[in-house]
Amino acid sequence: MQVSFDINQSSRNILLKFLDNYSTEQLNKIPEGYSNNLIWNIGHIVVVQQMLVYNLSGLPMMVSAEMVEKYKKGTKPEATISEEEIAQIKSLLFSTLEQTKKDFSEGNFKNYSAFTTMTGFNIRNAQEAMEFNNYHEGVHTGIMMRISKFL
Repeated sequence: MQVSFDINQSSRNILLKFLDNYSTEQLNKIPEGYSNNLIWNIGHIVVVQQMLVYNLSGLPMMVSAEMVEKYKKGTKPEATISEEEIAQIKSLLFSTLEQTKKDFSEGNFKNYSAFTTMTGFNIRNAQEAMEFNNYHEGVHTGIMMRISKFL
């Protein structure tokens, strides 16, 4: 599990650089030909990790229902995200990872509702969910790197 967490930490550090190096306006800009922006991708990454690991384990998520509705699969940016909400997402980027590490070390993931991803990968437990999550974050980080070329 440690390698999975190390990979996730690296991913989150890359996402932090986007938050630190781009203005609120740049984070919210949707380039022509794209359906989302940098901040939506980061919010989506946080929400999906919570849904994959916690929700499917029957445990409470660390994100609000409103945040889930705003960033879950199938959504897109509907309004400009404020500096306050960006700060909240920035905080969740690492607090969710730290809590996940703690919950794994304490053995809190006992149940899991198996799930098949759009790519056909069968996730049977929280550890597999975390491993798949790293792939998911990589996909969205790649999209963000492409978006950043237009800012």
